[in-house]
Amino acid sequence: MNTLQILFTVSMAAWFLSEFLYKNMLKSTKSDKKDKDKSTLNILWLAIPFSIGASIILSYNTKLPIIKADWIMYVGELFIILGIVLRFIIIRSLGKYFTVDVTIREDHKIKKEGFYKYVRHPSYALSLLTSLGLGLYLNNWWSLLFAFIPPFLAFAYRIKVEELALVEQFGDEYIEYRKNTKKIIPFIY
Repeated sequence: MNTLQILFTVSMAAWFLSEFLYKNMLKSTKSDKKDKDKSTLNILWLAIPFSIGASIILSYNTKLPIIKADWIMYVGELFIILGIVLRFIIIRSLGKYFTVDVTIREDHKIKKEGFYKYVRHPSYALSLLTSLGLGLYLNNWWSLLFAFIPPFLAFAYRIKVEELALVEQFGDEYIEYRKNTKKIIPFIY
């Protein structure tokens, strides 16, 4: 096993472990308004492991390279690491307002600085960057599609649900914020 493969294995384990810990440690509490999730957390926990497993299996069973050069694996691994590390920073920056289920805390405020100045859902964007990195690392078109599309669709649904809850809670303040920011890709989408 070469250094890149070891780094990939370690980063995949770190990705799984971090998501497992977030899911178990950052849930809403009894005092939160937590009837807003509409099963989005369960959908994500189906979509993401499915996409990881399917993309890895496809990389072993099909040969449809994105390019015929190894540098794409390094770019993919870089995206995986950036996604994991920056997502951790985003989650820490939200502090007590971050929950894995769609929840409005009693004293909730809209965060509009840092990453949130450019995108409304940077945590989801960075999770998708990790998924994109997986597809690039595997250097297989089928793997790329399966690594990215199921999580993207799950996050798209979650964003819709979450934004309805935020508009309901914050009204015009959130609508105005939404006009000035993109969902997950700065200046684009």
